[in-house]
Amino acid sequence: MLEIYLPIAQVNVDIFLLLFLSLSVGLLSGLFGVGGGFLMTPFLIFMGIPPVYAVPNEVNNILATSVSGSLTHWFKNTLDYKMGLLIVSGGVVGTILGITTFTYFSEIGKISLIISLLYMYLLAIVGTLMIIEGVKEVDQARKKVIIKKKLHEHNWFQGLPFRTRFPKSKLYESALTPILLGLVVGFVAAMMGIGGAFLMVPAMIYIVGMPVKLIPGTSLFVTIFISAIVTILHAFNYGSIDLTLVVPLILGSILGVQLGQKIGQYLDSSHLKTLFALLLCSVAIAIAYDSFFRDKSNEIANSKVVSSDLNIFAEFTLRFSNESPLLYGAFAIILAITLGALAAWMRKFMSPIVKKLLSDFRDKNKIKKEEVKFPEK
Repeated sequence: MLEIYLPIAQVNVDIFLLLFLSLSVGLLSGLFGVGGGFLMTPFLIFMGIPPVYAVPNEVNNILATSVSGSLTHWFKNTLDYKMGLLIVSGGVVGTILGITTFTYFSEIGKISLIISLLYMYLLAIVGTLMIIEGVKEVDQARKKVIIKKKLHEHNWFQGLPFRTRFPKSKLYESALTPILLGLVVGFVAAMMGIGGAFLMVPAMIYIVGMPVKLIPGTSLFVTIFISAIVTILHAFNYGSIDLTLVVPLILGSILGVQLGQKIGQYLDSSHLKTLFALLLCSVAIAIAYDSFFRDKSNEIANSKVVSSDLNIFAEFTLRFSNESPLLYGAFAIILAITLGALAAWMRKFMSPIVKKLLSDFRDKNKIKKEEVKFPEK
């Protein structure tokens, strides 16, 4: 157990537990293709980090993983930039509304309760829906039932004005549809510290009607901008971005996502979705217990460290955040983008090398087996 002090959040955390959790959540994200924010933020809160610090620092972490994933899709040319930018334009407004709401509940001292309630209901609803969907998939697979789904359901969104063409997605839709989607995603990201993919992906499929191959990349592209905006606003308004927390979060998450994506290539994760859904429901129950039943009367904020006891990095982080909050937020964004981009480039150039090494290893083993001759009787 090795504890580090977070100078902004003013709490001590176990660095190994932090790395393990970020690695595990990243692995689940890569394996199931879902964002890890709605799991990592509650885990940070369980570790003793106040919600007002857990939310923005997880958003900064999401920024790094989104850059890494988005660049991968950019290499494959599976992005709809026009659709993405329209969602971002709505996301800017939604983010400002979210920060305003966040500020209001912070001022009346209810922000921790509000965030806990939002996560409790979100995880319970998403987990329940995933369990229902998972049971249906298993039942259909057992009965070998094939259900044909319509690619694009018609709804009231098709009646909105300002229709425009999206050449990449081959759609003719109202520009207001992605803008409204971005409005909701930006608000949720600012309030809860999640990327919003769990909202964007279903909306892109069932409301917008985008081709499935363009959805992951476009969703990550949008998340980059919204996460950056949320990060800078939280850093400027509250000084709540803690680089001592952000760096291990990013390193663990990026590595976990890469591992999860690799494992997902060889593993049929459809049967594991129900277990993942049960995990979400368990976290929701844990949040409910922590919010309403756990005795917090003995909890004293005794983890504060005086300035003279801080290490060089912690002292630099605290001074930088207090003296230049806007510049500090920009630095946190640049750091996250840099680490995410490095991970994407390393994956792009290391993947062929790893594949070649594995191929050579298999060929050598095959040759050795063929050379083995058993003595004749």
